[in-house]
Amino acid sequence: MQPQIILLKEGTDTSQGKPQLVSNINACQSIVDAVRTTLGPRGMDKLIVDSKGKATISNDGATIMKLLDIVHPAAKTLVDIAKSQDAEVGDGTTSVVLLAGEFLKQLKPFVEEGVHPRIIIKAVRKALNLCVAQINELAFKIEKHDTEKHRALLEKCAATALNSKLIHQQKEFFSKMVVDSVTTLDVLLPLNMIGIKKVTGGALEDSMLVEGVAFKKTFAYAGFEMQPKSYDNVKIALLNIELELKAERDNAEVRVDNVAEYQKVVDAEWQILYDKLAKIHQSGAQVVLSKLPIGDVATQYFADRDMFCAGRVPEEDLKRTLKACGGAVMTTVQDISDKVLGTCAHFEERQIGSERFNLFQGCPNAKTCTIILRGGAEQFLEETERSLHDAIMIVRRTIRNDSVVAGGGAIEMELSKMLRNYSRTIAGKEQLLIGAMAKALEIIPRQLCDNAGFDATNILNKLRQKHAQGMWDWSSRYSICLGWFILISIPFPIVPIAPTVPGCQWYGVDIMKEHIADNFEAFVWEPSVIKINALTAACEATCMILSVDETIKSPKSGAGEAPQPPMGRGMGRPF
Repeated sequence: MQPQIILLKEGTDTSQGKPQLVSNINACQSIVDAVRTTLGPRGMDKLIVDSKGKATISNDGATIMKLLDIVHPAAKTLVDIAKSQDAEVGDGTTSVVLLAGEFLKQLKPFVEEGVHPRIIIKAVRKALNLCVAQINELAFKIEKHDTEKHRALLEKCAATALNSKLIHQQKEFFSKMVVDSVTTLDVLLPLNMIGIKKVTGGALEDSMLVEGVAFKKTFAYAGFEMQPKSYDNVKIALLNIELELKAERDNAEVRVDNVAEYQKVVDAEWQILYDKLAKIHQSGAQVVLSKLPIGDVATQYFADRDMFCAGRVPEEDLKRTLKACGGAVMTTVQDISDKVLGTCAHFEERQIGSERFNLFQGCPNAKTCTIILRGGAEQFLEETERSLHDAIMIVRRTIRNDSVVAGGGAIEMELSKMLRNYSRTIAGKEQLLIGAMAKALEIIPRQLCDNAGFDATNILNKLRQKHAQGMWDWSSRYSICLGWFILISIPFPIVPIAPTVPGCQWYGVDIMKEHIADNFEAFVWEPSVIKINALTAACEATCMILSVDETIKSPKSGAGEAPQPPMGRGMGRPF
């Protein structure tokens, strides 16, 4: 008998071959089903409750994928592509997951029939290259020199991104705000220079854009109300210093012989604090911001000298103020002077809803802005913030990449037609595989119809017919035939020309009329980089999952031991 060879630790789970590949595809399908219904303007929202009981309402694909806490190793690939799409472009996170899932679904029968995964992967890559080339050819280039047209286009792209969000009713209001916020930034368009603050209460239309830095009033001691609340051409001191009397440590020990000695210790502490405050005052600063606490003594000191102070300022807000107003964050008062102070044209403290905000406007160094959101529930405000983040990312990408395509499933239908036509010109297995990829691309318009409650088959048939006719309008067949009938009696030959309809490639789903429409004319525009990024990520994920033929799971530590009973309170009573 042959001796048994043991390579892996006892309890290691190994699965390989075709069943393993099919199992991975099935796992990805179940993930896709979780986010399928969130696509498009009529998409549904998901309510996700985490282990701590915090509820999140969202229809953003990346947010849902992050919160699902997926453990299946192959299905995690879909989470990664949703995250990468969110980080790179901002929108299209649900689309990228749907596309990857549909590619796998359409290619699954070929895997089951024994087609080698490498042949499938080669066909997927070929289809991707064809699609990217076609998008670049079809994309409409933006003319940046015409400022008004360029701004209108940016607003259309932002409105398209907000179409599928919870705040789609206010998309016109927010699309203007998003474009204003991005256009105030400098050439590099840094995302961290747009702050978003949430204030519960009021209506969504009460939201406002502050061209400058704004943050909530921090905790303040007595004497704060005596400080001025508005300045013009203000000098700002940014500190990382604690301006209050420190309590003695628990293990500190100071031995004194009499009361006079103790009084000297107390006086020295006060003198150190007063020296710090005097140096800040002498520097000429009118507004003092510190990351660390500013005590009641310092607050009263500044109030007596018509100075404004705020302690415990969040680090993120302090950094934005530093970038916008200039100066430096000082950790000591010894070197504080006019050179290290920031400046801004106007500072004021304003009541917004139930909160007070410190507003810095007319900042000279960097262009920055803050969006202050108003609304009812906390979850609603959080979803609004996520929606605006997507729209801001889209506008940034549109400014950097100056080409757009029509949304609403139009570009996917055109790519599907192109792949289907190409597949008929080649022989072999690739013909069937590229045909399957063409069918998979139709998932976007199909799902848009399903989520809106339309008859998807009927609308897809209309879209296929419209895209297939290319530049010929066969709907005017009757007039052409009538023209031929009249021309029969004419002795000299005349060649009639069929009327052409430019833009058939932009026909997509019209959610409002339950029909098809030219989405380019309807201003449903998206940056072409979204589609290229989504297709690339989806194809890469498909190739990665198809290339895995074996999964080896190591046993958890202590897997062979008997499970320990849960701890109780004695006598076997549970908590």
